[in-house]
Amino acid sequence: MDEKELKKELARLKRLAVEIAGEIHDIVEDTLWVKYNELPILSAKIVEAIKEAEAFKEAHRL
Repeated sequence: MDEKELKKELARLKRLAVEIAGEIHDIVEDTLWVKYNELPILSAKIVEAIKEAEAFKEAHRL
């Protein structure tokens, strides 16, 4: 992979984390009392997504 492709992949990984954060935001804003039980699952997913993005970044020195 060239540097442009690596940066594109890193952006994709970061976007996945942001999408999960958006789901959490939507629950907090709109449906907290109904969907609060989804928060621990989404929290774990966002932690893993961020770890994956950071590991990719470090592995490819981006």
